[in-house]
Amino acid sequence: MKTFLRHLALCALPVLFAAGSGYYFTTIQGSCGAMVGALFSGKCAGRQRQYLARFQLGGAAAGTVIAATLGTWLEHRRRRAVQRATAVQSTTPVGEPS
Repeated sequence: MKTFLRHLALCALPVLFAAGSGYYFTTIQGSCGAMVGALFSGKCAGRQRQYLARFQLGGAAAGTVIAATLGTWLEHRRRRAVQRATAVQSTTPVGEPS
């Protein structure tokens, strides 16, 4: 269960980063009407959606890189712990009954 939750959290990181970057974009970006006026607000809305998609894609890419790095580090740490545990258990001499 612990492994499942760890993988679930790692898989959710890119989605969370994309949602966070999309939210950040909407907070820093004003409305199209306020930025360019009523005449060009139709073109601005399309451009704004493109920028929002780029922000979300960039956030998802950053989340993927962070999740991959974190997953690799956790797997390496777990593998070292397992190797240490098996090295400690095999202290009986070869050929001797345990």
